[in-house]
Amino acid sequence: MLILASASPRRQELLKLICEDFLVVPAGIDESIDKSITLESVPEHLADQKASFVSEQHPDDIVIGCDTGVFIGNQMLGKPHGEKSAFEMLRLLSGKTHRVITGCAIYKGGKKLSFSEVTEVEFYPLSNEEIKEYIATGEPSDKAGAYGIQGKGSLLIKGIRGDYFNVVGLPVARLSRALKEFIE
Repeated sequence: MLILASASPRRQELLKLICEDFLVVPAGIDESIDKSITLESVPEHLADQKASFVSEQHPDDIVIGCDTGVFIGNQMLGKPHGEKSAFEMLRLLSGKTHRVITGCAIYKGGKKLSFSEVTEVEFYPLSNEEIKEYIATGEPSDKAGAYGIQGKGSLLIKGIRGDYFNVVGLPVARLSRALKEFIE
């Protein structure tokens, strides 16, 4: 059985492109960031922790853990804590290119594979009014970097270099290829 160690509805929808039949078992782990880990390694590290945790409960199944981060300069942007936080994040991203990194980890028994996929996203310059209008949609509230490329956030984006689905939260093509190493 294939298990997704994530409660994200977007990841669940994307995983259906690879496999229709899977279980969802969210990993209830502490997502505190270890200061010894380089910032851009955090998504892969957290994905590994999630997959490892769920794999301990389901050692005979293939477990996928994922985590996505938005990076600009030397900062990792998580999910905003309210409208002010969302505004600050979107103001920071306005007119600039940032990186979206999704870490994936796959476990089955004693076998493990992990990787990170990087996509560059360029935002149009945004006025304060445009930012406020987008925040008013409610879309930024549960998304890293305070935007969703698959929704109205797409109107903020000038272009991307890399995997679109990675920005949504699951690098489908690369994950599909990696899973072939675990399917007998």
